[in-house]
Amino acid sequence: MRGYVVGTLDTKGAELCYLRDCVADAGVETTLVDVSTSGDDTSVEAWRPDVPSREVAAHHPHGPDSVFTGDRGSSVAAMAEALTRFVTSRRDLAGIVGAGGSGGTALITPSMRALAIGVPKVMVSTVASGDVGAYVGPSDIAMLYSVTDVAGLNRISRRVLGNAAHALAGMISHSVPNAPEDRPLVGMTMFGVTTQLVSRLARLLAPSFEPLVFHATGTGGQSMEKLVDSGMLAAVLDMTTTEIADHVVGGVFSAGPDRLGAIGRSGVPYVGSVGAVDMVNFGPLASVPPQFRDRLLHVHNPQVTLMRTTADENVAIGRFIAEALNRCEGPVRFLLPEGGVSLIDGPGQPFHDPDADAALFDTIERHVTPTRRRVVERVDANINDETFADRVLVHFAEVTETVAVTR
Repeated sequence: MRGYVVGTLDTKGAELCYLRDCVADAGVETTLVDVSTSGDDTSVEAWRPDVPSREVAAHHPHGPDSVFTGDRGSSVAAMAEALTRFVTSRRDLAGIVGAGGSGGTALITPSMRALAIGVPKVMVSTVASGDVGAYVGPSDIAMLYSVTDVAGLNRISRRVLGNAAHALAGMISHSVPNAPEDRPLVGMTMFGVTTQLVSRLARLLAPSFEPLVFHATGTGGQSMEKLVDSGMLAAVLDMTTTEIADHVVGGVFSAGPDRLGAIGRSGVPYVGSVGAVDMVNFGPLASVPPQFRDRLLHVHNPQVTLMRTTADENVAIGRFIAEALNRCEGPVRFLLPEGGVSLIDGPGQPFHDPDADAALFDTIERHVTPTRRRVVERVDANINDETFADRVLVHFAEVTETVAVTR
């Protein structure tokens, strides 16, 4: 098994070869991969790549000519696609490290995201001190800020690149032993306002299942669904679908238009609800977009401001959920808590709005096509009540064909 060192040798040759040598000196065999988009392999011959850029580009579905277009923007995007196909086809890849500026980071990180969770991934980047969400996504990429530009070797870049190389070598050489666990994995989504429910479910399921709890902040839902697509999860308890509200209305915690897509594609046993769909998430109060300033806002903490969803918005959210559930071929149960969808949606709480909740529930019931395997049920309880948890566990037993868990 080998450590792959990836980058554009036509502009970062010295730095990438230094990375390669550091990884090799740490006792790990290496493969140096060139992803230059100039199309001139002769310009990088001095760096002796193990895999030249044209070999990588040949993995593009439309061939290498689709990569070497002469236009930097389209070439980078096409090479990123080719590299993703290349690395996922390799059977000797034990880990990967890359180095680059904004363009190199955008080129290399998609291939890292395509690798399985747990495969070592290190990216040395000039943009790593900013918002790296677009580069990391739902994956476990370790981003390391380059400090100086990746534009030559100096006393700073040698230390940073050396640290990255040794980090990769250490991760490859010292694998994490598998825990002696044979419990099936269950994905669960949680927010602060659904913590009581999810904590109770996790505790009760723990003797028979291994709960993986994901914070529903956009990347949390994406990470869970990435594991669903990978076949690692035996079931999903998706109690907190607030990311859909952010996607539909325009909040900061959207998981994108494919939220619930992996559920439909995989057929994984699924029990869901509308936890925290009473809210759309923004940053500090001053960051709330002007068109929402006169709405019902709740300062959750200095960095998070919540906005109550309206009945009209809940109709749109309900349609999104219903359409996604209708695409699911696996066993599906979807529960509607009539006593409130979050901790602050009960009587006397700041987001209590029965009419808005009713619009959400009615839309889901109206548009979901019920079948023997796809069931929507109303529960006369708040989502955090024990009686709601009890109904979740009953339905979980049905979709997983296991014995119902009791308190």
